[in-house]
Amino acid sequence: MKSALLIIDVQQGLCEGEGQAFEPATLIVRINSVAQKMRQAGLPVIFIQHESGPGYLEHGTPAWQLAHGLQTEPGDRFVRKTTPDSFLRTDLQELLQSQGVSELIVCGMHTEFCVDTTTRRALALGYPVVLVEDGHTSAGNAVLTAPQVIAHHNATLTNISSFGPRVRTVSAVAFQPHNQGIQNTR
Repeated sequence: MKSALLIIDVQQGLCEGEGQAFEPATLIVRINSVAQKMRQAGLPVIFIQHESGPGYLEHGTPAWQLAHGLQTEPGDRFVRKTTPDSFLRTDLQELLQSQGVSELIVCGMHTEFCVDTTTRRALALGYPVVLVEDGHTSAGNAVLTAPQVIAHHNATLTNISSFGPRVRTVSAVAFQPHNQGIQNTR
């Protein structure tokens, strides 16, 4: 099984101001660590950027740019999207197929929106998913704190079995990719 890393919506506009994600600097360090391990294994790293209309993550604005401190390298790929589903009206599926990818590693922002939706769509498309359990975050909401949202999704997504493929979690520290899938997962 060949894996690819999806880094979803780790954009500057979600790291500052109203609606800032929980502990974005710590998250970025963890994502950079996972991405570097993927690159060292010769596996694809794909950055996904959300874009909306004027005033919120508008394409090309400072808020739309990848978050400060997030490391990219020349071989990385980039996908633009306009919905919480990273597959809908994008070339992500074609990109994954062209790379021979059959398993996804997922991290990013915001847990309950784009990370959740993309993970569920990946399962529906037949991809097993490794969710980096400390590699996604939220701003929280009126009912749950950000850590509660994160914990809830780690538990909920790993309990979905009806698609066939499953979600497994692994911490950024324990994450070890190899070209035949992921080791050290629970």
